[in-house]
Amino acid sequence: MRLLITGATRGLGFETARILAQRGHSLILACRNKTSGDHAKDALAREGAAELRVIELDVADLDAVSRTVAALGATEALGPIDALICNAGVQLLGELTRTAQGLEQTFATNHLGHFCLARGLLGSLAAGGRIVFVSSNTHDPERWTGMPAPKLDDLRGVAEGSCFIDEPPAAAGRRRYTTSKLCNVLCARELARRLASDPRGRSAYAFDPGLMPATGLARDYGPVSRWLWHNLLPVAAKLVPNVNDVQTSARRLADLATGALDAPSGAYLSCGRVTPSSKQSLDDDLARRLWALSSELSGLPESLSVNP
Repeated sequence: MRLLITGATRGLGFETARILAQRGHSLILACRNKTSGDHAKDALAREGAAELRVIELDVADLDAVSRTVAALGATEALGPIDALICNAGVQLLGELTRTAQGLEQTFATNHLGHFCLARGLLGSLAAGGRIVFVSSNTHDPERWTGMPAPKLDDLRGVAEGSCFIDEPPAAAGRRRYTTSKLCNVLCARELARRLASDPRGRSAYAFDPGLMPATGLARDYGPVSRWLWHNLLPVAAKLVPNVNDVQTSARRLADLATGALDAPSGAYLSCGRVTPSSKQSLDDDLARRLWALSSELSGLPESLSVNP
C-alpha cells in the first residue's frame, strides 16, 4: 500500500511511519520542514519500506496545500494513494497567531489544511482507500481531560480566532486546540456521509491516539508542565485509561489506515476500538455548516464529486 502521512518527522507520525515501513508499505512523508523530513526518511530507510518519498508541506498554508495537491496529481509515476493520515497538529498556548491567509493557526493546521488536503487528494485515493483524521478525546467535555470544552457556536469566529480573545492566552490556546479536535470528528463524519454513495468504497475516520507522554505536543507548555509531561505521564500510562505510549497508539493508527483494524466509515476510534464521540460531534447540522465554511475558506465547491 501507498500511504501519505502529515507530521511524520516526530512523535505519533514518525512512529506510525516506522511501523508502516516495517510492514513493507510505500510512504509519502509530508513535512513542514524539508530537512527534518529528510532526516526522518534516512532513519526510516533501514526499516524496510518499499518506497520513501518526502514532500515539503505546511498544512496551515492553504496555498502550499494546493501546490502539493497539484504536484502529486502531476506525478503520473506516483500511482494512487491507498490511505491519507492527517496527523500534523499544534497546540499553541501563546498569543493568537494567524496564517498567511489570516486564519487562526491552530484551526488552520489541525483542521482546515487537512480538510483541503483530503478533498484535493480524493481523486488520487484508490478504491477502498481510507482517510484518517487524528483527533483527541479532549473534544468531548464529558470526559475528564483537564482541558476546556470546545467552542463552536461561532464558526467564523473560530476560523479567525476572534471568539477566543477574551480568555487568557494559555486558556485560549487550549480551547482552540479542543475546538480543532472537535472539527476533526465533525469533518470525518461529514466526509463519510458524503462518501456513502461512493462507488469506489472509500471511507473516513476520526482517531483518538490517547494522551501520549514523550511526544512534542507539550513543547509550548511551561517548564514544570513539560517536566510532568515527559517524566510523570509515562508512569501513569500503565495505570490511567487512555494514556498510551506512542508505539501502542501508532500501531493502532497504522492498523486503521491499512484496514487491519475494521470499522464503519465515519466512526470515531479511541483505544483501538469504535467509541461514542461527543454529543456535539453528532450534530449533523453543525457538521454541514463546518463543511460549508471550510469549503468557502479553501476556495472549494461545497459539493463533493464521488464519480469513479
